[in-house]
Amino acid sequence: MLIKSYELKKLEKNNFDYYLFYGPNIGLIENTINDIFKPIFSKNICNYDEAEIIKNSDNFKEEVFNKSFFDNEKFIIINRATDKILEIIENIIEYKPENIKIVIKSGNLEKKSKLRNFFEKKKNIIVTAFYEDNHQSLFFKSQEFFKKREINISNEVLNLIIERSKGSRINLDNELNKINLFSTNNKTITIKNVLKLTNLSENYDVSELVDSCILKNKKKTLKILNENNLYSEENIFILKTFLLKLKRLKKIQGLFASIKDLEHIINTLKPPIFWKEKEVVKQQLKVRNLSNIKYLIKKVNDLELLIKKNSQISNQLVNNFILENLEKSNNSI
Repeated sequence: MLIKSYELKKLEKNNFDYYLFYGPNIGLIENTINDIFKPIFSKNICNYDEAEIIKNSDNFKEEVFNKSFFDNEKFIIINRATDKILEIIENIIEYKPENIKIVIKSGNLEKKSKLRNFFEKKKNIIVTAFYEDNHQSLFFKSQEFFKKREINISNEVLNLIIERSKGSRINLDNELNKINLFSTNNKTITIKNVLKLTNLSENYDVSELVDSCILKNKKKTLKILNENNLYSEENIFILKTFLLKLKRLKKIQGLFASIKDLEHIINTLKPPIFWKEKEVVKQQLKVRNLSNIKYLIKKVNDLELLIKKNSQISNQLVNNFILENLEKSNNSI
């Protein structure tokens, strides 16, 4: 059954267990899953790629029908789906497992797609197309974001933020998160603030800088630093991103000590790891051991306090921290 994206929030979730979300607007698909489904299944979420399901289809089906896999309720997200997954999905729907919801994510699906046609023709399953955002949809999203947080911002500044996001909802989310961190002590956002805060995103995302540093990819890290001028407001966001990624690595390292199955840990971690990040995380775990991760977390926390007291030298402090940790040699799992 075909449902528009804006109608999903009004849908009675108890009546539908299977959803196909397809289209080029990956950011809106992620927002929809985060807003509608993850609050309900905050503890019982698992991400799969279609390729790993097809490779081990029997194991996947066993986990779907096994009630102990997610306790009493299951929420499964299948990424990068194509028509190849259809037979497995048909089999699951036919046997009607209890207390399960599955969201299948795909890119563009043509009208002749078997997967798309299957979902469109069935009345008890949902298919939704997610098309590219336009300026108006991104403007309303930004406006609502600042309204909820009681942050003063003009339409002119909103338009600038959207322009700097280059029409991408994912880029826009990154920019809004930066501004939200900055607005802790500043409830009015100006054009000057936005120009400074969004500077790094012109060429590289902050996440890419942090990932490169954790991986000790010296060439790429130096390139990002050399091609971007960092501001004090941006440095706090960089440190917050370091903390988020380092704490995730610490959690995985801790679990690995007892489970010894890295693939399983990464695939079932909560909050889940987006499929694009999985290989990066695996490489980071080869570079950073638990002791080093704990050390870095402490250094970042100390550095954040130091920067808040000495904002005029924040660039120097953050650059020094990044460069120092490109050189350190560490054992890994």
